[in-house]
Amino acid sequence: MNHPLIVALDFSNKNEVFQFIDQFQDERLFVKVGMELFYQEGPQIIQEIKDKEHQIFLDLKLHDIPNTVYSAMKGLAKLGCDLVNVHAAGGKDMMMAALEGLEAGTKAGEVRPSCIAVTQLTSTSEQQMRSEQLIEATLQESVLHYSLIAQEAGIDGVVCSSHEVKILHHHLGKEFLTVTPGIRLNSDLVQDQKRVATPDEAREAGVSAIVVGRGITKAEDPYASYQAYKQAWEGVRI
Repeated sequence: MNHPLIVALDFSNKNEVFQFIDQFQDERLFVKVGMELFYQEGPQIIQEIKDKEHQIFLDLKLHDIPNTVYSAMKGLAKLGCDLVNVHAAGGKDMMMAALEGLEAGTKAGEVRPSCIAVTQLTSTSEQQMRSEQLIEATLQESVLHYSLIAQEAGIDGVVCSSHEVKILHHHLGKEFLTVTPGIRLNSDLVQDQKRVATPDEAREAGVSAIVVGRGITKAEDPYASYQAYKQAWEGVRI
């Protein structure tokens, strides 16, 4: 990935999706299709978005026994997405099975989708992690631990907040992908996210890719908001 700004298509149906996408005319987007949209519209929505030449992060966060995840990834690989993910909490064997499924399902001559692992959700605070997950480590230690296991399994990177990126790159190298949601402009509401950052802060931390949802999709002028995020992410001063 070349440091993309990924737009989260948090819509309930394809009509809303294409009303949004059509505002961008010839702009080639990198978009995230999550559970809400995928479960409502099914795999066909992926092909329809691909037909418009946009890149896709299919965000289903697989977490199950290795055999089930292998079979699911083998099927998802046929959709031709650019990026998929699993939960690191599923363990090393599950993550290895995910990669094996992606390899098995990718068409001959094509590159398999990149696969990243969710560490701790950016909506999770350290207090919540300790009281609800019974993890006694610090949140940063938990994210690093999950990331180390993911790298050992061959996973391409992780989903994390921008606050953990520097320590991850220190231990795992800068080629290890760090995909960061919870991105907000200073003018945006934090809403249900806890560990947030601005595009500038994410860039300075060395984040590989940022994910932006409501700050763009719910904006009065989505295209103008997208450009504002993109300029901040790319360090453009106007």
